[in-house]
Amino acid sequence: MKWSAALLCGGLVFSPRAEAAESTPSAREREVMLLTGAMLGPTPMLEDLRSLVDEVGGRATGSESNRRSVEWALERFRKAGVTATSEPFQMPALWLEQSASATVQGRGVRFTPRIAAMPFSTATPKGGLTAPLVEVGRGTEADFKRVGTKAQGAFVLVETDELRDVDDLFREYGEAVGIEARAVASGAAGLVYMGSRPGNHLYRHNVSSGAKNTRPMMVMERDAAKRALRLLRAGTGLTLNAALDLKTGGPYESRNVIGEIRGATRPDEVVVLGAHLDSWDLGGGALDNGANVAMLIDLARQMQRLGMKPARTLRFALWNGEEQGMYGSAGYVRSHVAELDGHVMALSVDIGCGRINGFFTNGRPPLVPLVDRVLAPVAGLGPFTQVDVPVVGTDNLDFMLSGVANLIANQESATYGPNYHARSDEFEQCDARTLRTNAAVVGALAWGFATQEERLPRQSRAEVEALMKATDLPAQMRSFNVWDEWESGKRGRPAERQASPAAR
Repeated sequence: MKWSAALLCGGLVFSPRAEAAESTPSAREREVMLLTGAMLGPTPMLEDLRSLVDEVGGRATGSESNRRSVEWALERFRKAGVTATSEPFQMPALWLEQSASATVQGRGVRFTPRIAAMPFSTATPKGGLTAPLVEVGRGTEADFKRVGTKAQGAFVLVETDELRDVDDLFREYGEAVGIEARAVASGAAGLVYMGSRPGNHLYRHNVSSGAKNTRPMMVMERDAAKRALRLLRAGTGLTLNAALDLKTGGPYESRNVIGEIRGATRPDEVVVLGAHLDSWDLGGGALDNGANVAMLIDLARQMQRLGMKPARTLRFALWNGEEQGMYGSAGYVRSHVAELDGHVMALSVDIGCGRINGFFTNGRPPLVPLVDRVLAPVAGLGPFTQVDVPVVGTDNLDFMLSGVANLIANQESATYGPNYHARSDEFEQCDARTLRTNAAVVGALAWGFATQEERLPRQSRAEVEALMKATDLPAQMRSFNVWDEWESGKRGRPAERQASPAAR
């Protein structure tokens, strides 16, 4: 990110009411120290993570395992004495892989690489779809121009670099938009990405056009795709038979899980702490995002055990539908629209188990000093640097589009990038000490926002639009296939209505 967000926000809002939880700054520091000590000590957090990953497993929204995960989370909140409910929301389309297989053949050559369907790929006919396999290099405009009409009616194979970190991951997302659009425009029968993960691990990336996609699209294990690429470049003609059996359908109901500790003195002011419960299904979903689900449950548990009474209401939101378009948090925003003026902050923790080194403040400059202040009691777990740019890709989005101050935990990459959405996303990817440290940091942040006097006002539609004009937010939204929903009014704060002359 090479730009700075515009200074779009107004001043701080000061509440006229006294805070029961904070008589002096040292009182809040003592409360944070108590909570921090609890989070750094032995708690059920790691056992919760193991149970979610091993016993429930991958949790694609719409699957039976995802439905089990909702009951799993409710049970843990309730055993901790924390009020919890499941809240319904609408998913626009069902997509689940039932099976995926492939055969590559040529003169004297036949092999069966492992493949994974990309979410929102179309299914193939029963028995599979057979077509020539054509390499299109990196899928650039020049590559497709070089291949010309040979791409028409063929499966096009796209070469990739091995992914090493989160920067590589966002590069993949950005490049996929153009690659997939060019494949469709060329008349290709389908698209095959060379797997970018080490160890031949398969993974899932959403097709960039989402449910509007009209082609079979898949990832092929890296070594097999390299073999196919070498054969093609040596002059051996190849065909690919791909068989994708998918369960698809129209809109259906899914559920978020919301735990709550009600505010003692300002219950109508709300701080939302969010992590997504759903995952893709190839691995157990530890990094993305079971670890942070377990963290939030444990934060609620320890606050309840310690008898801590926040001034504002704390909501521990475990979202579903995140992987398929952030629809769980979007559903929450729609369901709670009448309360949004009272929402003080919405946090998303969604970059695995790497150390939290600060927070994205998403284009709200006055939010930076508030974050700095609440992290002061845990400065020894830092250093922390806030990054004031808007970020798309997780459950802060609909709060940002609705003008609510929002944060994303900025985390070191650790093992996140190479294992993202992959078969290798299992319990062992998380370092226990780092996860506990992150829990202490999020606890300090949550308690600070639930007790400090200052808060930011909710932004108007015009202020959100100004943020878009000043940053690359629209481009990010297009890469995650959510821009059209903003433009159509399905997401975001509606424009304020002007009063008629007679009403003035």
